[in-house]
Amino acid sequence: MASENGKAKDAVILGAGLAGLSAGWALSRAGADIITLEKDKQVGGLARTVEDQGFRFDLGGHRFFTENERVERLVRDVLDDEILEVVRSSKILLQGRYFDYPLNVQNALLGFGPVTAARIILEYAAERLKDRFSEAESVSLEDWVVRHFGRTLFSIFFKDYSEKVWGIGCDRIAREWIEQRIQNLSLGRAVRETFSRSGGKAARTLTRRFLYPPLGIGKIAEGLKADIEKRNPIITGARIVRLHRRGARIEKVTARCGDETRETWGPDVISSIPLNALVRLLSPKAPDSVLDAADRLRYRDLVIVAVMIDRERVTDETWIYFPGKEIPFGRLHEPTNWSARMAPPGKTLLVTERFCFRGDETWSADDADLAESTATCLADLGLIDKDEVIRHAVIRIPNAYPLFEVDYREHQETVSAYLETFDNLHLAGRGGLFRYYNMDQAMESGLAVAGKVINPMPALDLPSTGTDP
Repeated sequence: MASENGKAKDAVILGAGLAGLSAGWALSRAGADIITLEKDKQVGGLARTVEDQGFRFDLGGHRFFTENERVERLVRDVLDDEILEVVRSSKILLQGRYFDYPLNVQNALLGFGPVTAARIILEYAAERLKDRFSEAESVSLEDWVVRHFGRTLFSIFFKDYSEKVWGIGCDRIAREWIEQRIQNLSLGRAVRETFSRSGGKAARTLTRRFLYPPLGIGKIAEGLKADIEKRNPIITGARIVRLHRRGARIEKVTARCGDETRETWGPDVISSIPLNALVRLLSPKAPDSVLDAADRLRYRDLVIVAVMIDRERVTDETWIYFPGKEIPFGRLHEPTNWSARMAPPGKTLLVTERFCFRGDETWSADDADLAESTATCLADLGLIDKDEVIRHAVIRIPNAYPLFEVDYREHQETVSAYLETFDNLHLAGRGGLFRYYNMDQAMESGLAVAGKVINPMPALDLPSTGTDP
């Protein structure tokens, strides 16, 4: 896919998720001549919004929250400051009762009664005492949670849901995921956050407010795309089939666009596509040891089932979590609780997430069967009547989340070390770096890579932060 008249681009970007788009935005603003290739028809990756006959939904629901002023300014810029501040209120269904999520200690201890509450507190005290005399390292999610919360809370709040999300036992899930996900939260800190009125800085996972575009999180990606396309092309429906390498450089990228094979080249290549897929695209192929390590890096896939409802509102929650194995989905959200503009007037929708592996029973199920089982379960939970269902939509998302198994770091480092030998290949984003990034972190990684490609980066025209809406 050569540029016009066969001219090389300054950079080729693989993937138009938030990381790739942020890199493209910064490079375009700096005057670079770039091209972005995206295999899907829509940009944004997991952070995109689907529209279906007036109903809008994100792929799982994404809250935007950042401590990076530059990233917030960028988001406000591409949205023309059209953004809402949403109050977070989430619940988890346990033993037939709804509890606050993330953990509200007062709610949890009162909900499980004095005997269980006493056991939770004593176990936490024992773990803190053990910590003082032991330097044992936490390897797995189970190790880390027991150490920070005690075994009873691990069994009640963490075990079933984590295994439902990842499809493996908690003793096989690396502690790095839970550390990143709940930001070093412990029972002690949760207690302080529950009862504190100081207004101090909360753990990131306990943030109670977040920013959200009125028409869905995908408006961020769409805004970045519109800004990039003022200067440079973004090609959707472009499947990368080969990265041609010579020595320490990627010389050319081959992509398929429908029935057409096209090529492009440039002095720098930025990749946000899945790390293991990138390695397999190299020609000549990577060493067998690197390919073997790539094969051991896995991603968890996702099936979204959205059910449109002939009612104004079903819940008042941001998310509801369902650890129980008897419930086919792990989480749901109601987009109209984030923005009333996510559905036609008087209507709403519930968006459920089923975590799976490609080829398994969930991934391979018929759309109609998925919709029927979802509606039946929602009715059994007392959330809807089945005759309120207007329509449904099913979206399958491959490579949604990097799967952090306890030995993943060794394989990730093998692959990353090999790719670092190419002096013009730069990795960014959740999939590209095989890291659990939130949206703002993915954007930060794209901006950082852009800074390496054109250095020093010319001053960028960024607006002031402004005031909250």
